[in-house]
Amino acid sequence: MSVVSTRSPSRVGGVSALSAGNARSVVYRGLLATKSSNYLVVLSGFFEPVFYLLSFGIGLGSFVGAVTDSRGDEIPYAAFIAPALLAVSAMNGAIYDSTWNVFFKMRFSKLYEGMLATSLGPLDVALGEIALALLRGALYATGFLLVMQVLGLNLSWWALLAFPAVLLIAFGFASLGMAITSYMKTFQQMDWITFVMLPMFLFSATFYPLSVYPPVIQGVIQALPLWHGVELVRGLTTGSVGPWMLVHVLYYLVMIALGLVFTTRRLRALFLA
Repeated sequence: MSVVSTRSPSRVGGVSALSAGNARSVVYRGLLATKSSNYLVVLSGFFEPVFYLLSFGIGLGSFVGAVTDSRGDEIPYAAFIAPALLAVSAMNGAIYDSTWNVFFKMRFSKLYEGMLATSLGPLDVALGEIALALLRGALYATGFLLVMQVLGLNLSWWALLAFPAVLLIAFGFASLGMAITSYMKTFQQMDWITFVMLPMFLFSATFYPLSVYPPVIQGVIQALPLWHGVELVRGLTTGSVGPWMLVHVLYYLVMIALGLVFTTRRLRALFLA
């Protein structure tokens, strides 16, 4: 008697084994879940950087006065930290969706096992989840950019490019965040993500110029992904634009590529091996 295989033909090999070209179904499912249960959590994440801007940029900024940007021009302190908080906002939105949400779906609800039992491939799941995180980062960025515009903190027409720059930042953090989360097995391990993000938020030239740190510390900060995002957005909103900004863009493109590769391989190893 012949045995009929129930294994999907999309798993045979090649590119078709990784993707069915249907990442949009993962996005659609995630949007429905957010609408029904998580929308208040999503909205609350928008107000955190706004509160930082009002308390530090407006409140403390009245005592600090002007600071010097990368071109040597003096700008208001609020205009200095606002683009940094914009980059942080995109990072936080992307990281939340690509870490804790992914961790729960992977380790507890077993959602990905169900998805990969269909024609969906691991690349579909990775792209769908990263797209959800990207949408969240874009939502935060749009709202915060409007706040900056109302407060007069966009000092250059280059600020129009801050939105695609923020999408690039969110994409980078979402890709890398999901890749890292795929290796996490316990809540204690997930706490390491928060442990890393907090000092990165505080020391990535977010509130102070890089020049205030010793040279050794400056080198460490310049290796952090958030610093590249802060410098990219700050350059655009203040008009301090130059070819060196392509280095920041390249940094995030590498993050995206590495994140997608490792996430796809990890999902395939966990659920399709």
